[in-house]
Amino acid sequence: MTCAVTGVGDTVGRSDRVPIAPEQIADAAIEAAQAGAAVVHLHVRDPESGKGSRDPRLYREVVDRIRSSAVDVVLNLTAGMGGDLVLGGAEAPLPFDGTGTDLAGVEERLVHVEELRPEICTIDCGTMNFAAGGDYVMVNTPTLIREMARRVLELGVRPELEVFDTGHLVLVHELIRDGLVEEPVLIQLCTGIPYGAPDDLATLLSMVQRLPPGAIFSAFSIGRMQLPFVPLAPLMGGNVRVGLEDRPCPWPRRGARAARTTPCLSALRRWRCSVAA
Repeated sequence: MTCAVTGVGDTVGRSDRVPIAPEQIADAAIEAAQAGAAVVHLHVRDPESGKGSRDPRLYREVVDRIRSSAVDVVLNLTAGMGGDLVLGGAEAPLPFDGTGTDLAGVEERLVHVEELRPEICTIDCGTMNFAAGGDYVMVNTPTLIREMARRVLELGVRPELEVFDTGHLVLVHELIRDGLVEEPVLIQLCTGIPYGAPDDLATLLSMVQRLPPGAIFSAFSIGRMQLPFVPLAPLMGGNVRVGLEDRPCPWPRRGARAARTTPCLSALRRWRCSVAA
């Protein structure tokens, strides 16, 4: 089970219960591990603004706090930050004022991974329109992805390949063919994101059937389908991921506010109990 403690989206604007400061993020990760999570997927946020950040100092504080605690949990640090492109609209996409754009090269996107050497870091496996409406594009070119994979392999960190649509699996197979990732590969199937793979059963089955032989995978959906994917993913032969990153609205159900850190801790506990039974 992976718990995505806090993502990069504007969940902070919807609830005061989203962890922001490094201490809060670390505490949320420790709480998730104590509830049954084997892996914590970590972003960091600017403590002042609450917005997503790539600051290695913030990652260092979060990681140090978790590693110095008594919990035994696998650290999965995002390397997805630095791929944001916001264009200038339908009539004048270029030039644009750069507002919201954050494009960084491989070295800059991996600086915290090289410094902290987590067990896992993520590599997004494609470019796509990411937000409903608007002009935001998540940019990950094949050249950049291949170089990220090569560098992560050199560092001895396990890449989790983030697959947001069926076509991204084409690149996954190419990375394996070219020896840029070690087998068995670790893959995260990400569904329910606008303009990516929808979170229906047929699409999930299609993605699972296109996985490389022997792949270790996990699957999740964002929003209201997050909790239904908790039992569905294992039925497909995969692992489970839950957490605030995957729930844009921090209300797990009508009239029930999410816990301060992870809205799915109760789901983690129920799943742990069912597995033990």
